[in-house]
Amino acid sequence: MESWQGLFEQERQKSYFRELRDRVLAERAGDVPIYPPKEQVFRAFELTPKDQVKVVILGQDPYHQPGQAHGLAFSVPAGIRPPPSLKNIYKAIQHDYPNFAIPQHGDLTAWAQQGVLLLNTALTVRDSSPGAHAKWGWQEFTKATLAYLNELQPMVFMLWGKHAQQLGEHIDQNRHLLLESVHPSPLSAHRGFLTCGHFKAANAWLQEQGRAPINW
Repeated sequence: MESWQGLFEQERQKSYFRELRDRVLAERAGDVPIYPPKEQVFRAFELTPKDQVKVVILGQDPYHQPGQAHGLAFSVPAGIRPPPSLKNIYKAIQHDYPNFAIPQHGDLTAWAQQGVLLLNTALTVRDSSPGAHAKWGWQEFTKATLAYLNELQPMVFMLWGKHAQQLGEHIDQNRHLLLESVHPSPLSAHRGFLTCGHFKAANAWLQEQGRAPINW
């Protein structure tokens, strides 16, 4: 987290962040579980230092069922069945790399350790209530994070679905690679996500920049 200190110090001073923190803490004190656990809310930042970010994948909410969310967008801990959106992500990788063997687990920690920032637009959610915290201020934090990333080294931004794409309007495409598609959810993935080619395109671009590709 130390490498992200500038971002967090900047945002913690803002009233929206203080109100957001207090609201989430108050809800955690109630009877309904909040995901992910408190110590994993900013796990994406802990696993991927800012100077190592190569790819940003922007999701929406954390998963909202017990045991699923652990602070990385689209990822679930080992031992938890991969959710449908993640299964479609695996299928899209297999489209790009036919020899890719679809994992039996859904833990994307290895991606994060290679420089893939797995960020959601909201970092907390109430049990069984998708979007419950989406309008609490998390979007302001996500916008600030994208603005912060925009000033760093060239990287790939994968924005899937309108929700994510709305937050990417200020990304400098002269410096970064912006890849957009429909969301990998079963409701929309068949409309182009499964054949979007993002994973191969990202690696080709990274290699052009002289950076190591991601082992998806």
